[in-house]
Amino acid sequence: MYNLLLSLAAGLLVALAIRFGTSVGWIGSIVPGVLAAAISYVALNLRGQKRLSAIVEAAVAEAQARRFDRAIQVAKGALAMKPWLFGSEAAVSALIGQFLWWKGDQEAALPYLEHATKAQWPARVMLAISRWKRRDMAGMEKVFEETLKARGNRKQGLLWCAYAWFLEKESRHDDAVRVLGRGASANPTDDKLKSALQSLQNGKRLKIGKLYMEWYNFGVESPPQMMPPGFRPGRRATYR
Repeated sequence: MYNLLLSLAAGLLVALAIRFGTSVGWIGSIVPGVLAAAISYVALNLRGQKRLSAIVEAAVAEAQARRFDRAIQVAKGALAMKPWLFGSEAAVSALIGQFLWWKGDQEAALPYLEHATKAQWPARVMLAISRWKRRDMAGMEKVFEETLKARGNRKQGLLWCAYAWFLEKESRHDDAVRVLGRGASANPTDDKLKSALQSLQNGKRLKIGKLYMEWYNFGVESPPQMMPPGFRPGRRATYR
């Protein structure tokens, strides 16, 4: 919001300076004013995004070291950018929610996860899990369906598999098969989705962890050798 206001102010000043400092009329003054506002907005946004990225990277580094309290503290510092950068609150909230989830404080994570946009699918999967744990099946399905509508999310095989896993867990085998069928149709070259679909069709248990190690980040199944949930070694956090 502040970036937009500052940009509009800059554009207005340029337009007024040209209008009253030269012989150019209003129409001729408005064009460079609009251009100045656009350039100012892009420059301010780029600066804000660079600052946000630096904070996020620092928070992720702390979380990778399993210093979740420190990671949360660092990430919360980015919430101050909300008035300056559109979308920053949702991105940072999703990240904080994931850190709290990995820390094991899922109740505290919930309000942050609810602020995540549909495009931030890892946080949305956690939100769906929280609905499932509360036995809110309709709420869980709604979260998954809305998340799959976001641009790019239909290409996320783990998202489709997670959705199917919870349906299968509720003895809704046919629904789980249909979900994976939709996923396989949307991603005809994804062999992992095809394998998951084939497993269910053959009456086998859906073992997502063998296909996507990131599955263990959600904490619903124990990873091999009882590794703690959270960041898998050698991997960066997924955030959007």
